[in-house]
Amino acid sequence: MMRFIFALFVALTANLVQAAGLDAISSGDAASGVREALAKGADYAVSSLGQQNGFLGNKKVKIPLPSPLDKAESALRMFGMGKQADQLVETMNHAAENAVAEARPILSDSIRKMTVQDAKGILTGGDDSVTQYFRRSSSEQLLVRFMPIVKASTAKLKLADQYNKFAGKAASAGLVDQKDADIDSYVANKAMDGLFLMIAEEEKKLRSNPLGAGSDLLKKVFGAL
Repeated sequence: MMRFIFALFVALTANLVQAAGLDAISSGDAASGVREALAKGADYAVSSLGQQNGFLGNKKVKIPLPSPLDKAESALRMFGMGKQADQLVETMNHAAENAVAEARPILSDSIRKMTVQDAKGILTGGDDSVTQYFRRSSSEQLLVRFMPIVKASTAKLKLADQYNKFAGKAASAGLVDQKDADIDSYVANKAMDGLFLMIAEEEKKLRSNPLGAGSDLLKKVFGAL
């Protein structure tokens, strides 16, 4: 019982310290700090992924064929069609790189539209609240921007048509998610997932080590959490 009371006391004390720290920061500084954090995460993600081999060379975000279509890739290799399999995977990943390179204006617009209430929610909403804000505010626009870019890349590869036919049948049988039954939709969604994953990584670094953020404002705002 004494251990429980002590643990509760420590938790309450930590909450009071956090609240006091945030209360000492003006709403203007808080909002500006959050905007800077959003911009930092967006720049990092777009710069990392929107370049040659940004997806293909990063195991965390490299786009594979969706299961169970990855078995079809193995079959292609068995029948001496490894080159075609590689070409499909490379095309998907390069299409994602091209798409993410165009994400910056949309993310910047989301930052511009952020309200004071949004900023408060991001600061107190948990370790991935920056990432979740971008998901809420920009996912629809990102997909609209990504789709024609992805289509232009996959259209160059006739194997993409075979993918769509095979995946469509698999989706009808309940083996593949319907949104993955079209290669362009699959790649566009994976590109967006990769973008948010990299933003989350930058957010995690900022929250775990605000003193290393390289900005006095970020140190002040996120150091108070």
